[in-house]
Amino acid sequence: MATPPAKRGRPKAMFPVEGQNTIQTLDRALALLQLLSSRDGMTLSEIAAAMDQSVATMHRVLATLQAREFVEMSPERHNWHIGPGAFLAGSAFLRRTNVVERARPEMHALMADTGETSNLGVDWKGQVLFLGQVETHEMIRAFFPPGTVSAKHASGIGKALLSCYPEARLNAYLAEARFDRFTPRTLADPEALRADLARTRDRGYALDDEERTIGMRCVAAPILNIHGEAVAGISVSGPTQRLGDDRIEAIGRMVAAAARRIGTQIGAAPLEG
Repeated sequence: MATPPAKRGRPKAMFPVEGQNTIQTLDRALALLQLLSSRDGMTLSEIAAAMDQSVATMHRVLATLQAREFVEMSPERHNWHIGPGAFLAGSAFLRRTNVVERARPEMHALMADTGETSNLGVDWKGQVLFLGQVETHEMIRAFFPPGTVSAKHASGIGKALLSCYPEARLNAYLAEARFDRFTPRTLADPEALRADLARTRDRGYALDDEERTIGMRCVAAPILNIHGEAVAGISVSGPTQRLGDDRIEAIGRMVAAAARRIGTQIGAAPLEG
């Protein structure tokens, strides 16, 4: 009896469970890019050790990525780095929304008016993902390059975004999130954070008061879209000695006003104040 022909058509699972139907080599290459993006250059042997792969395997992956300019090697130290191809591909993420473009002039203005670094970030997988920064010219300054992630509960922008959560979403976050303590001032208790978010809503800006790094403060406000949803946050950050108590309220008003202007440009209704 002849063997019946194999049935054609789509797979049984149109949307396979995570971990299935993946391409191992591609996954390894993407993991390598993520590794290099978090380091300031790595040798081939360091990469192989960190990836738990053989040197020969990682050399092939690097050579493939190098051909597309996703990675490059410095000839002096033979260290591997993220290449321009990765930047060009990643820049497509920024083009998905015009909030980055609209925020840039306001960030420059905040830096000029306050003398401190201005930042832009969004809510991403339970953390804050920084999309842009305009640095102060001061020697001592906050540094959050694009691509940096930070815990929401210990971030000015993170708390500004959390302050806009609907009650049900905030309750879920407070019940499920990890509240790592970075400094003695970190709000690692859910109810203490809830109270701080209420103060944030009342005054119109969030304050990270040495909660992520001792000696650094950050004042932030949410950027709202046409639906009144927080799509990003803008902030001013700097050393505590320059962001003293006597400046916080004035800077908070400036940051909140900048956030409202950006929101208006992306379609939110103009707000008073």
